[in-house]
Amino acid sequence: MIWGRKPLGPADQDQLLAESSARFTPALRAFFSRRAPSSDVEDLVQEVLLRIHKRQPGAVVTNVEGYLFEVAANVLIDRGRRDRTRRRSDHCELQEIHHPVDEMSPERVLQGREQMARVLAALNTLPERTRRVFILVRFEEMSYKLVAQRLGVSVSAVEKHVMKALRHLHERLRDQDDVDHVGQRDSRRPG
Repeated sequence: MIWGRKPLGPADQDQLLAESSARFTPALRAFFSRRAPSSDVEDLVQEVLLRIHKRQPGAVVTNVEGYLFEVAANVLIDRGRRDRTRRRSDHCELQEIHHPVDEMSPERVLQGREQMARVLAALNTLPERTRRVFILVRFEEMSYKLVAQRLGVSVSAVEKHVMKALRHLHERLRDQDDVDHVGQRDSRRPG
């Protein structure tokens, strides 16, 4: 007997569990808030209510409150197992401040195109062999050894060409940046 009533049938039992679940929802929230992160409490309560709703009909529950909290404890155990299996503690939340969206404004697109034009112009001023070695290594992602075999030179010669190209590009682009900054300062001065 439940609460001094005559024995209930399966349909009545399910109705009583549903009503009791709603009545005990605040207590379930309090139970989970002491045992789980606050962001998970509502999900855990919903999981308990779902399990109560899905339970096999026919089993008689004599202590509804005890049954609800036993289900709640099992939900916590299952959540803990799932979190350990999926290594949830190793995950980090994706937040805007950690991964800002890089907006492609028209100004930004123009700056990118101008930078690419400067790089290509600087590459075109390199000697042919140095440019070819640099393109094969940096753009075609070929190994130094493979470039050396393809061009019939030593690996150290490939290394020297790459270093020469990097130095040249660095100097040309730095010089261009210096000219750009001077031009920006001059354009801001009152005339």
